[in-house]
Amino acid sequence: MTDTDPADLLPNDRVRQAALDGEVTQLHRGNRYGGEGDTFEVDGVAFELTEVTERTLGDVTDADARREGSPSLSAYKERMVRAHGGSFDWDPDADVVRHRFERVE
Repeated sequence: MTDTDPADLLPNDRVRQAALDGEVTQLHRGNRYGGEGDTFEVDGVAFELTEVTERTLGDVTDADARREGSPSLSAYKERMVRAHGGSFDWDPDADVVRHRFERVE
């Protein structure tokens, strides 16, 4: 088990706060930012990566979108376009890595 840098995994203050609030419990990223069992802290609160899986954007579901803080997959797709400055194409074959995490009590 190693420590993961939360700044790498959680890309901004809004996402870090959403993780603290329990509104975000996973993130899909273009790269792997840790492995199962790795831990990270946000404002003194410990989290553990419980699942790290290679997938494609086409594998992302409504349930995944909700775990990432969006009400639906279509809202998630719109958020990804905004987050990438309007230059994000949803390619269902694009490789991504799902990082699921939970608080460590």
